[in-house]
Amino acid sequence: MGMTTDELNFKPRLQVINEEQIEQIHCATLDVLERTGVDIPHEGALEILSDNGAKVDGNRVRMPSWMVEDAILKAPHRLVLGTRTGKRTIVLERDKTFFGPSLDCVDYMDPKTHVRSRFVSENVKVTAALCDALPHLHWSMFIGMADDVSPDVADRVIARYAMEYCEKPVAFCSKDTANSKDIFEMALLLCGGRDNFEKVPCLLHYSEPISPLSYYAPAVDKILFCAENKIPVINSPAPQTGGTAPVTLAGIIVQGNAETLSGLVLHQFANPGAPFVAGAFTTVMDMKTTVFSYGACEMSMMTAALAQMAQHYKLPFFGTAGATDSKFCDAQAGAEAAFQCLTAATIGSGLVHDCGSWMDHGSLASPEYMVLVNEIVDAVDHFMKGIPINDENLALDLIHKVGPAGNFIQDPHTMKHFREIRYSKLFDRTIYSNWEKAGAKNFEQRLQELTLEKMKHKPEPLSQKIIKELDRMQSTWK
Repeated sequence: MGMTTDELNFKPRLQVINEEQIEQIHCATLDVLERTGVDIPHEGALEILSDNGAKVDGNRVRMPSWMVEDAILKAPHRLVLGTRTGKRTIVLERDKTFFGPSLDCVDYMDPKTHVRSRFVSENVKVTAALCDALPHLHWSMFIGMADDVSPDVADRVIARYAMEYCEKPVAFCSKDTANSKDIFEMALLLCGGRDNFEKVPCLLHYSEPISPLSYYAPAVDKILFCAENKIPVINSPAPQTGGTAPVTLAGIIVQGNAETLSGLVLHQFANPGAPFVAGAFTTVMDMKTTVFSYGACEMSMMTAALAQMAQHYKLPFFGTAGATDSKFCDAQAGAEAAFQCLTAATIGSGLVHDCGSWMDHGSLASPEYMVLVNEIVDAVDHFMKGIPINDENLALDLIHKVGPAGNFIQDPHTMKHFREIRYSKLFDRTIYSNWEKAGAKNFEQRLQELTLEKMKHKPEPLSQKIIKELDRMQSTWK
């Protein structure tokens, strides 16, 4: 058989809906937006939508199908994000996947004592620096609240520490547009001005419609602010089966898709071509507990379907994976995170949040869980490289040379390639006797040690000039 030196690559791939179903969901989404519509209690938004062809009746806005499809065409199909120093690290396009943590946890699990307490501003610094240290978390969010700071300034304090202690792109949310403006000004200071920001944004705004099919006026105001200033905006509703959306998976997918696209229509007619990220955190209401589940397998199925819809529209997507309903870094947490992260990668879920910082139904952040999920994502990234096929890797001449009953241990080919196999500091492969001699440390002990080691990381410090200006900005917050 003749051989070629050309490498054949295949990326592992998953689909949960086919082309016919994608078209059905799209048509159903158009029907919802055109016939049912959405409530948008914002005068400026209503004027923009009415002037561009929407039917407005009070706060109810019905969007004709041509308007929705026009907005899809207007939106950028590619979004590049980078560090505060301008290094391009994320290119959202097609089915690429980039993992990051989540936001707004109210509790914190100390990795030394395993005591659970309210999340405070010092914990923002710790988790931001840890995210900076973990190479397989590609971007960051606010991760937790600041219970020790006044609610009127907490979002800005969190933003400062999130950007100061982590160089990676950061997704933020804010109390109102005035606070968004202050956070944006901090980002401009860190990246060197508006021109640099527009070339490689280091900041995204996270926004949610209220399911079913409605908006909160201040959230609309922030969407328009982001559109005007070309701040990438994520518009991601959180419908729940049987509660704020139909109980059927197809029904909630249609509603979630309609909710995110309704924001796209407003955003693109406010400023065509401004960067926009679609998304929807669709999950189940557990009828035994009534909780909004972060570990349900259906959540991954629905997220995957919505990611496929975004790929169909050629829109960047905001996915969900690496979360758990567990209260501890235990087997349940690991199993749910591993399933979600592999699913997200194989479907191509874009900017994937929740990786390691949403436990106990989105209320608890744990540094140990962040480290665990970083290890899981490392394995997933390795898996997603697939198996390169070329003459060197097929090793036919080597197999022939060694022959039956031989071994490959000392061959130069083995020395050349053995490091391509993934090795973990966390997952143990030693035999029992050697494990005992090394201290008989169980998984939880190894995870704690690795976490405390990673937490020693110090991000690249900002200049004293920038720190002084951040202090000045903070002194003006009311």
